[in-house]
Amino acid sequence: MRSRGFTLIEMLVVLAMLGVLAAAARPLLELSVQRSREHELRQALRTLRGAIDAYKKAGESGNIAQAADDSGYPPKLQLLVDGVPDAKAPNGRKLYFLRRLPRDPFAPADLPAAETWGLRAYDSEPDDPRAGADVFDVFSLSERKAIDGTKLKDW
Repeated sequence: MRSRGFTLIEMLVVLAMLGVLAAAARPLLELSVQRSREHELRQALRTLRGAIDAYKKAGESGNIAQAADDSGYPPKLQLLVDGVPDAKAPNGRKLYFLRRLPRDPFAPADLPAAETWGLRAYDSEPDDPRAGADVFDVFSLSERKAIDGTKLKDW
């Protein structure tokens, strides 16, 4: 009389095959996570750079009061969220450029959003970005490389 069920050898073979499949799927999962975080970084950079450019245009059009020696760029990132008084509005209305500061998805989670970005001042060199009196551009502080081989901080 034969008993029904699986033998120990059959069970080990199935487990070995599952292990091989799981090992093959892991790099694909890691690649998918990396691609998703890179997409978030691109979106955050576009949002921040668009807000910085909108601030500059508002300054050029006279909506933001500026000193003669100002570059026209915001002095800090948080100002894009906090807003600035509209110089043309009689009731002291504020101009807002962002609802919230996006985070760098590659930065540590315990940092505030404003501290996750590297800042480049208007008077700094493109090859040697440094912070200064204003925020001309932002970049990722991550030393990681993207899927295409470029450094994330060079985006």
